[in-house]
Amino acid sequence: MKKVGVFAKVHDPRCQDVAIELFNWLKSRDCEPLIEAHLARHLACPGVPAEEIPSCADLVIVLGGDGTLISTARTIGERDIPILGVNLGSLGFLTEIALDEMYPALEQCLAGDFRVSERVMLHAVVERDGAEIASNLVLNDVVINKGALARIVDLKTRVDSFDLTTFKADGLIISTPTGSTGYSLSAGGPIINPSMNCVVITPICPHTLTNRPIVISDNSVVSVTVNSLDDEDIYLTLDGQVGLELRSGDTISVRRADHTAKLVMSKNRDYFAVLRAKLKWGER
Repeated sequence: MKKVGVFAKVHDPRCQDVAIELFNWLKSRDCEPLIEAHLARHLACPGVPAEEIPSCADLVIVLGGDGTLISTARTIGERDIPILGVNLGSLGFLTEIALDEMYPALEQCLAGDFRVSERVMLHAVVERDGAEIASNLVLNDVVINKGALARIVDLKTRVDSFDLTTFKADGLIISTPTGSTGYSLSAGGPIINPSMNCVVITPICPHTLTNRPIVISDNSVVSVTVNSLDDEDIYLTLDGQVGLELRSGDTISVRRADHTAKLVMSKNRDYFAVLRAKLKWGER
């Protein structure tokens, strides 16, 4: 690996300090650091536009938290590039490499001795009046949610060619296994091992108490049509980072993306160790 992309939580001074050290470390290993342009401005070093890094990097390092990694995974898109997430705060679900593990993990990556977890991604398309108005990749979840003062919204939901139900709820979450420990979990959804090939559909505060989360194959296509009054505020949020205001009659189609996100895993802990630490299982 000779070209290494570096993304970071740009406005965090800790990330900036670590990025400077990392830049020099990579240069000392005869690697070419590809510093994302916004980060590079803070470091006063040459930068590369984020959208150009995936076409030439052999490895991408993310400094920050899970949100920064999720954003970077969408930027990388279909490129088959491993992502090493370094968490500078508490342990993350995705950025599970601690700062003191970063350089040993990098040495292993440069030597080709590393373990990758392939994570299902979703492709969400919004159609309005028969025309596509938005299309995005998702690593965590697709969320349809009503505004603060809106009424309960009707969401007609189909799985492939079959009617599932019309959820009368505050909203709906369509989550990957990776995203199952996020908003879906808070709304009562199950924890899904990220190696599973499935999708979780979780209603948010459903009016009908028998509406429960359902797990389906990720080979299926989930279609949700919004039925609401024209003056109601309803929003689509992707990974909690990309948003779009919806109208009555809009249809959101969600299917498995053609590629996966490839996350470099720590050799010092497994997925269940991360769960125990993050969710404080076993503690009194």
